[in-house]
Amino acid sequence: MRERVEALAIGAVLLAAVFWPLERLFSARAGQKWLRPRFVTDLAFMAGQYLVWSAVALFLLLQVNHALDAVIPAGFRVSVSEWPYVLQAILVVALGDVSVYWFHYACHRVPWLWRFHSIHHSARHLDWLAAHREHPVDGVLTQLAINLPAMILGVDLALLAWLVAFRGLWAIFIHSNVRIPLGPLRPLFGAPELHHWHHLETKETKHNFANLAPWTDLLFGTYHRPPDGEESWPLGNPGEEDRTYWQHLVSPFKRTKAEGSGDAVTSNVTPTARG
Repeated sequence: MRERVEALAIGAVLLAAVFWPLERLFSARAGQKWLRPRFVTDLAFMAGQYLVWSAVALFLLLQVNHALDAVIPAGFRVSVSEWPYVLQAILVVALGDVSVYWFHYACHRVPWLWRFHSIHHSARHLDWLAAHREHPVDGVLTQLAINLPAMILGVDLALLAWLVAFRGLWAIFIHSNVRIPLGPLRPLFGAPELHHWHHLETKETKHNFANLAPWTDLLFGTYHRPPDGEESWPLGNPGEEDRTYWQHLVSPFKRTKAEGSGDAVTSNVTPTARG
């Protein structure tokens, strides 16, 4: 545990050293402070994720992978392993992008999934730290959706470790309080303004479910590029009170179906879709 705590401290310092200057120099919301409301809550989410829940997620994913070993023909996986490494990587990434797109879409449409996913959307201030605000159940299911194609195909994820690390950092980047035009790269890698729009305080989220791979939003008709300029629209779940870290963890198990439904969320804010 001591090693994990030290790794957490080092990781937090490094992330802050990278993202705080970016958020200061290229702010999407210039008036947002570094030590904004619920900073400590999101710090607790980060600590819980790195100290406990990531290990739980890995254990559960390994159990799923072992279960698939008894179902997927070994010959099929051997044939996939003989494909060129680049082809394996492209296929795994593309299938993972499609899989997590539809899982994310379902999180906004299926009431019991929204109960857990709504924790992520409860953040009223987006920055690099808010990226870690995620219920562990939502986190495990998201990791399953991303990795399931690779597990079915039998692709060794150790070979893609560099890609996993890069996408993990990019997931933090798209939540950061940064607006840096990516130009033609936006459909491939995503941009903070795309994901910030997804976090709008609105009745029903209809755009930018892909997060890291907007090409799937383009493919399925849910892509939206928000207007240029400072993001002035509100974020978070309409009418939801602030909670502590522990209250967030237990709240999905207490909420009613009506409260948990993404379609049931209401708001007095109706953002104008432009761009």
